[in-house]
Amino acid sequence: MDLLFWGLTTGILGKVILGMAVVSVHWKIVKEHKIDQEVIGEVNREKHFAILGMFFIIIGYILQAPFKF
Repeated sequence: MDLLFWGLTTGILGKVILGMAVVSVHWKIVKEHKIDQEVIGEVNREKHFAILGMFFIIIGYILQAPFKF
């Protein structure tokens, strides 16, 4: 497999993880109908997934960059 494939794959993986983190937090807020300690705890947990998603997006960009320039 080549670098472009891995760049595209990690970029997509990062976007999916980031999207899931955002949807998860919003779903928890909708379900609870308020922002309490449980929701704040969920936000803190999902923050780590969002950071992981951004990391994969950046790595994907770095792997794809040589093929685009």
